[in-house]
Amino acid sequence: MAICCELRKKIGEAVKIGIACGYSWDVAGGVQIHIRDLAEELISRGHEVTVIAPSEKTEDLEPYVVPVGAAVPIRYNGSVARLAFGPKVNRQVRAWLKDENLDVLHVHEPFTPSVSMLALMSAHCPIVSTFHTAMDRSRAMALSAPVLVPMLDKIQARIAVSEEARRTAVQHLGGDAWVIPNGVRVSQMRLEHKDPRFIGTPERPTLAFLGRLDEPRKGLPLVAQALPKVLEKYPNAHLFIAGRGDIEKAHGMFGEYAKNIEFLGGVSDSDKAALLGSADLYLAPNTGGESFGIILVEAMSAGACIVASDIPAFRAVLQNGKCGFHFENENPVALADAINEALEDVNGRLEKSRNGEEHAEIYDWGTVASQIYEVYETAIKMQNSGIE
Repeated sequence: MAICCELRKKIGEAVKIGIACGYSWDVAGGVQIHIRDLAEELISRGHEVTVIAPSEKTEDLEPYVVPVGAAVPIRYNGSVARLAFGPKVNRQVRAWLKDENLDVLHVHEPFTPSVSMLALMSAHCPIVSTFHTAMDRSRAMALSAPVLVPMLDKIQARIAVSEEARRTAVQHLGGDAWVIPNGVRVSQMRLEHKDPRFIGTPERPTLAFLGRLDEPRKGLPLVAQALPKVLEKYPNAHLFIAGRGDIEKAHGMFGEYAKNIEFLGGVSDSDKAALLGSADLYLAPNTGGESFGIILVEAMSAGACIVASDIPAFRAVLQNGKCGFHFENENPVALADAINEALEDVNGRLEKSRNGEEHAEIYDWGTVASQIYEVYETAIKMQNSGIE
């Protein structure tokens, strides 16, 4: 059985933490980034961390990542997830658990059929789970719940990244979970100076959109429908669009208004911060499938003024409008009206931006990792004391 955290502290040893990621490490996504940043924060505190995940790469991976081979693309929650399952992957997961002799195992999205589920099935050490997904209905979850629920008995402590993710887990699986948000490197998103490439003027205000171009739920089609009404009032407004996908197809959405748009493609973290914090408005018109809204926290950290849909996850992060403007979800007229209102209300923009910068501090990894580590301690104490 694993030595408890208190004893390890006394003898000066690091706690050995295993993290299981169900999604492909080769394709950057919110869960993978969360796990990477958590692992590196824990390592910086002196703990041993090993992450197992699907990955075709065997070289140029972070030294703490153990790859289990390629993943298969599967449509999941309005997007495409790359998952790994099967006897070969299961053997690799079992070998990893045996070799690492973990003090605690942290499985992310444990009921997605991939590495995390396999690790949960085979582990004997204390287990913590994190639920990232929020959804109103899931036929797959509803059908598989009778099989999945008994596996919850192996989990000592559960985390959800938001109230929406917690609601989904409770609705389908029962039980409860601590709500601990996604983390952000807040200091890395702070801007010393705005970037002149993206700064607007009263005559030429600048708008920013960031997200995959070919994922409708990110809301780019909604922006295309709203833009004409914005240009009626601000004919020189300029929209920067950052994100990977088919630029030619996305360009076609805007028709004659494409002259007011600039596609940036994929951007670096530094350019992302510069874009979010320098444009007059950051647009987050996501239509659903969001359990948290980490991009909103990044935008707040950069000092952005945000116009976001009123989906529950976004209202929670923006404190029901204290840290940004909201509009009725999937309503392009409401989006255009919110943009125009925000551009006109200079003092309101500044106030919401300042509120957002201040509020973003609670999502800094320094705070979030400490909360997660407390859950690890709780899980270890529960198993060592025989509490179920």
